[in-house]
Amino acid sequence: MTETSVILDIGGVLEYTPETGWVQRWEERLELAPGTVGERMRDVWQAGSVGSISEQEVHEQVAARLGLDAPQLEAFMADLWTEYVGTPNEELIAYVRGLRGSCRLGILSNSFVGARERETALYHFDELVDQIVYSHEIGIGKPDARAFEAARAALDVRPENCLFIDDVAVNVEAAQAAGMQAHLFEDNARSIARIAAHLDASP
Repeated sequence: MTETSVILDIGGVLEYTPETGWVQRWEERLELAPGTVGERMRDVWQAGSVGSISEQEVHEQVAARLGLDAPQLEAFMADLWTEYVGTPNEELIAYVRGLRGSCRLGILSNSFVGARERETALYHFDELVDQIVYSHEIGIGKPDARAFEAARAALDVRPENCLFIDDVAVNVEAAQAAGMQAHLFEDNARSIARIAAHLDASP
């Protein structure tokens, strides 16, 4: 259990996920006050992120709470997933692909029910890394220390041999508190340089 590992976040790191304004457009379409969708759906979004609700139950709650018919629900969820999956960070993905076989590779993502199926179909992350740990599958999200332990255990590596990369500072700090090395993603060049330094320093 001495192998070096690199663990990456998805949204904001392996995927570019800027806000698309889809929620605001739906609030205008449904003649709802700004912020209404977030207020009505907050507990559902939270439940979906830790897998305590199924994707079908999400659909039922969205339709009931926002008064959507079947075509509207389909369009609403399509807009949600368009923003969620964003576009691939091709440069970083290509670099990580080139690391296969030289270290243990993992993903630790705060996710939502249905994410694995969609991201696998679009980006084949299951072929990019050795293990993917989704919050909706383990019932725990970052920055909870148990999420980092789940990723470490899945890869069977020591925390001090892990480099974790995330675009959220509190998650980077939590990884460090869990005994990992960690890097705040700001751009590809600095992140790739940090990964290279981590691998060069490996025993």
